[in-house]
Amino acid sequence: MLSLVIPIYQNEASLPRLLREVGAVASDIPGGLEVVFVVDGSPDGSMTFLREQLPSWGVPAQLIELSRNFGSFAAIAAGLRQGRGEYFAVISADLQEPPELAATFHRLMASGDTDVAFGYRTGRADPWSSRALSALFWGLYRRFVMPDMPSGGVDVFGCTRVVRDRLLELKEINTNLIALLLWLGFRRVFVPYERRPREEGRSAWTLGKKWRYALDSIFNFTDLPIRVLLGLGAAATIASGVAGLTVFVFWQTGHISVLGYTPLMLAIISFGGLTALGLGIVGQYLWLSLQNTRNRPSFIVRSADEFNSRP
Repeated sequence: MLSLVIPIYQNEASLPRLLREVGAVASDIPGGLEVVFVVDGSPDGSMTFLREQLPSWGVPAQLIELSRNFGSFAAIAAGLRQGRGEYFAVISADLQEPPELAATFHRLMASGDTDVAFGYRTGRADPWSSRALSALFWGLYRRFVMPDMPSGGVDVFGCTRVVRDRLLELKEINTNLIALLLWLGFRRVFVPYERRPREEGRSAWTLGKKWRYALDSIFNFTDLPIRVLLGLGAAATIASGVAGLTVFVFWQTGHISVLGYTPLMLAIISFGGLTALGLGIVGQYLWLSLQNTRNRPSFIVRSADEFNSRP
């Protein structure tokens, strides 16, 4: 059986079409399908709609409600934990990723040749500014952090129960679930698809959330910022030593009667900025360490219901 995990946050407008399209895909999965909907503290009527529609939907489903909004990765982890299938897949509720990908993932994993299937975008119906920023970020991420990441990033994936179990053993907070899957290894395959335009509602993926996602993706998987800071600090120290020696020699030989104001201010500004940058980078790593040592759960389930459950 395939357990299909769908996180829900401000997706009330797309839910009717989601149920129709996922219901149509259910017949294409030979081992059967259960759908795990995870309502991630959504402020709209998504929870009410699903409670009303799932009893008569006809596809085995679970409805998980989290106590508040914990983020999409935490919601996915909650759905993976609740799923009972031998195989798992994750898609988004806005249907920009076609549900048929779940059936493709299932077929590839059921063949026994792969443990993890990633869906990667070959195109996206987004504004050019979003496409440009995404291409820039993922290009740098592949170059400096994780070379195995596809050039367009990954939003959907499938995995076996063994991989699911290993993934849930990782208790990191504020992390990147896709990067963790790549870090785990296992046999993997990449499935191309064209990202579809959004037809209902507005994206909850704000600039602030994108920025946080970028920081978590970087600081959880590389020490590159610390190494860059170390290099800048070493270069600045050498430059300041050379500049100081030069000024001292010029002053001793009588070429400088009064030390200049401009070099002094430039030195203060440069070292002040470098110090602030260093404190910010080190503080980010310390914050992540604190979050993980607290050992708080990444999500809390408020309620869990089953509909049309299999015996």
